[in-house]
Amino acid sequence: MTQRVRVRATPALGRADVLGGVRDHLAAGGGVVLTGPVGIGKSTLFATLAAEHAAAGYRIFACCPAETEHRLPFLGLIDLISQVADEVIDRLPDPERHALRSALLLQDVPTGERDLLCLRLGLLHAFRTLCADRPGLVLIDDAQWLDRPTGELLAFVARRAARLAPPLRMVASVRPEPGPGGPGEDGGSWRDASALCPKPVLTVRVPPMSVPELAVLLGDRFGRSWPRTQLTRIHEVSGGNPFFAVELARSVLENPQSDELLIPQSLSVLIRKRVAALSPATREALLVASAASRPSVELLRRTGRGGLAEAERRGIVDVDASGKIRFTHPLLSAVIYAEAESTERKAVHRALSQAVRDPVERALHLARLTSGRDRRIADTLDGAAAVARRRGGMSTAAHLGELAADRTPEAARGTAVARRLRAAEDAVAAGDYPLARRLARLVLEMTVRPEERVRAWIVVLDSSGQALAEVEEVFPKAMEDARGEPLLLAPLHYRLSWRAWMVRGSARAAHVHARRSAELAALAGDRRTELFALSKQANIELFLGHPDAERTLRRALAEPQEPQVMWHHNGPVYLKHRHHLMHDRVNEARAELRALIYGVRQRGVVESLCMCLYCMAQVEIYQGRCRHALALARQSLDLAEDSGLSQGPSWYALALAEAAGGDLGRALSAAEQAVQHSADDGDQLFLPRALHAEGLVRWQFGDAAAAARVLGQVRALETAQGLGDPSLRRWHADLADALVAVGRVAEAAALVAETRARAARLGRRGVLAVLERSAALVRAAEGDPGAAEDGLVRAADLLQALPYRLEEGRAWLELGMLRARRDDPAHGRADLLRARRVFAKAEAKPWLARTQAELQRLDREAPLRRASGDDALGVLSDVERRVAVLVAEGATNREIAARLFLSTKTVEAALTRTFRKLGVRSRVDVARLAVSGR
Repeated sequence: MTQRVRVRATPALGRADVLGGVRDHLAAGGGVVLTGPVGIGKSTLFATLAAEHAAAGYRIFACCPAETEHRLPFLGLIDLISQVADEVIDRLPDPERHALRSALLLQDVPTGERDLLCLRLGLLHAFRTLCADRPGLVLIDDAQWLDRPTGELLAFVARRAARLAPPLRMVASVRPEPGPGGPGEDGGSWRDASALCPKPVLTVRVPPMSVPELAVLLGDRFGRSWPRTQLTRIHEVSGGNPFFAVELARSVLENPQSDELLIPQSLSVLIRKRVAALSPATREALLVASAASRPSVELLRRTGRGGLAEAERRGIVDVDASGKIRFTHPLLSAVIYAEAESTERKAVHRALSQAVRDPVERALHLARLTSGRDRRIADTLDGAAAVARRRGGMSTAAHLGELAADRTPEAARGTAVARRLRAAEDAVAAGDYPLARRLARLVLEMTVRPEERVRAWIVVLDSSGQALAEVEEVFPKAMEDARGEPLLLAPLHYRLSWRAWMVRGSARAAHVHARRSAELAALAGDRRTELFALSKQANIELFLGHPDAERTLRRALAEPQEPQVMWHHNGPVYLKHRHHLMHDRVNEARAELRALIYGVRQRGVVESLCMCLYCMAQVEIYQGRCRHALALARQSLDLAEDSGLSQGPSWYALALAEAAGGDLGRALSAAEQAVQHSADDGDQLFLPRALHAEGLVRWQFGDAAAAARVLGQVRALETAQGLGDPSLRRWHADLADALVAVGRVAEAAALVAETRARAARLGRRGVLAVLERSAALVRAAEGDPGAAEDGLVRAADLLQALPYRLEEGRAWLELGMLRARRDDPAHGRADLLRARRVFAKAEAKPWLARTQAELQRLDREAPLRRASGDDALGVLSDVERRVAVLVAEGATNREIAARLFLSTKTVEAALTRTFRKLGVRSRVDVARLAVSGR
């Protein structure tokens, strides 16, 4: 199924990263320069810094000079300290007081050359006095307009700011280069922003906002959500500049009937003065470049236009070595095109339609020549849509298909309906769901043919994504239009299967619809729907533990296959990797996914790539490649955000990856996002997985009660859905561990016994191995530590032979902690060291940190054991003791030397001393003493 557009409602991550870096650098005592063009958000970051530091007790000094004021001397100084001058000015020595009063216009005597040193010392003295009881922060926004006398004063202070107690923090912002409406050179203003800050100076370029970040900004600003197509277009034209984006969004709201993104006066005025000074020939060439999809010097030559040397000199375009033309800001291109007369634009598109060689690009230019109905242009657009479709450009295909339908003459109404319907289906594949629904509704208004109506209803369903609950009324209408035809009923039953599982939480009802869909599709000869339905049927049967699951999967994988199904995440090839995982064939699953990802990148859709990356992240976690898992999960989330897909699976993958190899705080945030997305969509199929991630992270945080509560929800949901195979959703051991920790031991024992029975019946070795760990914890809680120790040894041994590295590490960790509690610190340390090796190799940072904490606890307790005479190795030095412990683990002298960063001779000498002190003659005796303490 396709998935609904969702935009993440979280703070702008890029800005959070910038703020974090600025805070850290200021705390270390350096100064910061923020750079970026007008409107990029420097002032917003300044306001945030001011509010944060004021709340932390800082005294804030801020000024924001303007272009029209930079020739007024000391105006920046007046803005900075005039409000607090009364607190300090009378406490300064007379020469400094008179100089500062004069600069602040508090007296009529002007500041002369001889007073400049007094003025500088007076300002430094004033800052020292004002910040004697609390630190200060100086903020200079738009420093390029700061008057030169104030700049010289602040540069003097900045060079001495570190010597103040407490040190004075200073931040400046500047526009680094002329952008749209940027400043030109002016000798009257201060040009060196870095000189206004104490060293070392951190220069940070404020990044443009991403599409999701702009969605948050515009949603907050205008109190509404934005269609993905509008967001993407606003982001494209604004270049991610928040000021430009807000103005463009306001233009969209003020012109709701326009299909074009109109450039508001507030932005176009920034561009006009830069373009107006150009020659007519250069302006005409720029118009051609703005209208072309891929402008180049060669394309301009083919249209008969001249070069762009003048525009290059003025910083409007860049031309690379290959002749490709790029506008220095997208807004320049948009305004140049928008400001042209209609006749000029048509002339340019006519010239480009003759000059370009790509049929898709040519069709787009032809469409601009007329808005009326024209059979020739309509046919050309339809042909170009087919070309774009074959190339995988589904968004372009949808756009061209809609244009073709709009240009189709009234006499060919049936052709127009067919083109609009195909465009709607292309829009679904592209993830442009608002466009898909709009086109489908138009088709439903225009046709009475059952096959066209059912296809349109399917577009409405598929464009609802995970939120099938919102389109419940569509199903009876679509079934009525199908009129009992197997060809039309088959795809509807397939979608009814999704609704039954996702919305109503019934895998058994979903199985009935999936099987019916496969039967009807086979009867109608619809192999594509049959393959999807068989894959769905097999997936449900695997979930239920149904005996026919293997046979159904083989049917789904049988020839002939359909390319669209083969590379789809709801197809049988994708399901095959999950089947491998159920049988602990992780290497095979990884190989299947790698091949699938390659194929999807070449021929599939974005949603399938997103899902494949999410699954590959899980596989990498299993095998102990945590850093790679993090990268894959982040790629999946980026794709979901950029393409407007539901982000639940990607957030889930990121939660697991962060919990395995990243940061637990980020893991919890990601898990909560996954839960929120699934709950908002009413997606009962994915919600349990998201909750499992949350429960696991809370368990790692040490909040066993919350973990047991959340994982209990997972159990309730999946039991109600009919989960029969514990290898498909591996939450059982985590829930049992949490139940033991909160004292619900009998409940944990019952869960382990029940899950063991199912896993044994189905031959799920990996599940049984992990359950050994949980069963051992149950035995320990029941007061049988010997049986618990034996169980954990079995779990560790079994998992060593299976491809689940983090689970192996967890078994060693639990065994080490148990043995340490049983007053067997040497064996406990050896087990913890094994766990540390597993987690270190996997780069499993949270688990590694926990293991390291246990080892440090053992080290803290060692002196107490030695003092009480319980430690047989207490007579040894620290180096000798570490050598003895490694000998007990079976390490050779060379291995010990490598691990302790010693020479082999040093190890041999330490071992000789150890023999003498312990009164033993062999390594075996050392191991016996280290292990038994006797």
